[in-house]
Amino acid sequence: METYLLDWANLLLRWLHVITAIAWIGSSFYFVWLDNSLVPPADPAARDRGVGGEIWSVHGGGFYNAQKYPLGPSKMPAHLHWFYWESYSTWLSGFGLFTVLYLWNAGTFLVDKSRMDWSPLAAGSAALGFLVAGWLVYDLICRVIGQKKAADGTLSTGNDGLVLGLLFVYTVAATWLACQLFAGRAAFLLMGAMLATIMSANVLFWIIPGQRTVVADLTAGRPMQAIFGQRGKQRSVHNTYFTLPVLIAMLSNHYGMLFQHPQNWLVLSALMLVGALVRQFFVARHKGRQLWPLVAAALLILAVLIAWLAPAKVVEDAAAAPVTLAQVQPIIEQRCVLCHNAQLPNKGVALHSAELIEQHRQQIYQQVVLQKLMPLNNATGITEAERTLIGRWAQADHKP
Repeated sequence: METYLLDWANLLLRWLHVITAIAWIGSSFYFVWLDNSLVPPADPAARDRGVGGEIWSVHGGGFYNAQKYPLGPSKMPAHLHWFYWESYSTWLSGFGLFTVLYLWNAGTFLVDKSRMDWSPLAAGSAALGFLVAGWLVYDLICRVIGQKKAADGTLSTGNDGLVLGLLFVYTVAATWLACQLFAGRAAFLLMGAMLATIMSANVLFWIIPGQRTVVADLTAGRPMQAIFGQRGKQRSVHNTYFTLPVLIAMLSNHYGMLFQHPQNWLVLSALMLVGALVRQFFVARHKGRQLWPLVAAALLILAVLIAWLAPAKVVEDAAAAPVTLAQVQPIIEQRCVLCHNAQLPNKGVALHSAELIEQHRQQIYQQVVLQKLMPLNNATGITEAERTLIGRWAQADHKP
């Protein structure tokens, strides 16, 4: 019953997480596009009101005129909408899903003893520490390298190129570390979670508090400090570049061919770089620049990855006898039955008899051969030769 209820919690939290992530990413992408698409207002009255840029658009049978006030309106409106619950809801639902799926079963999902032989408690604690440390190091880079102090004591952001370069190096280093400490699938998910934590923490600790300070100053008639707007813009830019790397890290942990590779940290780093390049292309495109070399670079990286990860071609003797269930059953008993037996039919699948193995032939083929998701974290040490043998049996047109 516990497994059944956890599966429901997994499904519902995953559903909620996807819904809130769509809302957050959608609003983020929209405002990045809006900022990069605004033009100076043609109406002198709009300029007199403090409008710095505007754009007309059409959607859903109506026309919209979005205007941006860089220094705030002359009179603060009674209703001011804040965009932050999309971020918070995405992180909270994602952390709930991570808790149910990974922390609750840390010994199964986080620990790969061939990489790090530690207790489930230690692995779970390290995973939480990884998320916290990820934010602290990132924030330190931004505050030390990405911030300048003038002679009069005023602060401003700067060194944007250097900061982005350091963040790239830091992300690759963190990916390598995660893949050394945790099971491959968990490492990929943790990298996505670390970047998502940075994004949400940016909103919680810097973007929203900065905006509240600006609103309070405008309402009270005090001079507005430029650093709050600059810092919010800096962190928002970082968030938009993190978005596609986060998504590919979350999605790629469902593909064994990626996270089970001996150099899985390099595989994930390359995929996240592709995401950042694609995002940069669209950011530039919003500004009227067509940086097609970025697309070419992304496609080249993907082509290299596809060629590099391609499985070795197996040359089979046409006269060789077909693989029988009798040959496959000992492998499944050794590698799979530990978690799929009469007493513990994990995910409702039991494989402790020849009849059951034949019944689940297609599932075995998909999970063991194609996706390489099972055995989980390859805890029982199945070999590539054994996977190949199972694949030949599953595809053969014979009866046991």
